[in-house]
Amino acid sequence: MAQAGVKHDYHLVNPSPWPLVGSVAATVMARGEAGEAEIEFALSGAALDAAIASTGEMPLPPYIAGKRAADSEDTQDYQTIFARDQGSVAAPTAGLHFTPELMAHLSAQGVGFVKLTLHVGLDTFSPVYEDDPLEHKIHTEWCELTPSAAQVINDTQQAGGRVIAVGTTSVRTLETAARSAGPGERVSAFAGPTDLFILPGYSFKAVDAMVTNFHLPRSTLLMLISAFAGRERVLDTYATAVQAGYRFYSFGDAMLIL
Repeated sequence: MAQAGVKHDYHLVNPSPWPLVGSVAATVMARGEAGEAEIEFALSGAALDAAIASTGEMPLPPYIAGKRAADSEDTQDYQTIFARDQGSVAAPTAGLHFTPELMAHLSAQGVGFVKLTLHVGLDTFSPVYEDDPLEHKIHTEWCELTPSAAQVINDTQQAGGRVIAVGTTSVRTLETAARSAGPGERVSAFAGPTDLFILPGYSFKAVDAMVTNFHLPRSTLLMLISAFAGRERVLDTYATAVQAGYRFYSFGDAMLIL
């Protein structure tokens, strides 16, 4: 149970040429069962954004941050070419494989693209510790599929084309948008939080194929691709990847699942 009224003051100090962001004060107002905290900052709006940008660090995944500190190159390396709005705590790593040159090459072959938004949350890094995955509490994440993007997807499907999601975050957003689709639609426009937890046995409605990285064991992402491709096939694929020396996780290799 969260303990309301618990108060701890923190000051993050960083020598800065901007007097406004030299010190960032925050108060922990409450703590949750899983260690999460509700924090109230002394600053707000653009001033808080500037303070965080000056004082903070790139939030690298634990398996990277545990081995080295973040550096200036991470602001580019750990970022996709699709990045637009602030809000995610992690990069959707399948998107790291795409470059402007690759996008142009695919477009020349008739591949179309639509963009969507999902603010990746901390649950991306949370292993499933329960023996029964149904008991795992997945956090909500905010996502958006615009009306124009939904129309392109529906038109593509009706024309006999395939919908190929880049990354499990895109899969989750598209499948969320499919839950409110009308007759003859693959998806409908959607903006808001999603609590969709895709496990084996799930019937996919929006996605025909996906590009995805190799994920951590006991992760919700690994369970999602197992729901799509089948658990045994995924285990065989991972065994092959280990034998072939493929790289896993954020800066690792990717696969196309049909």
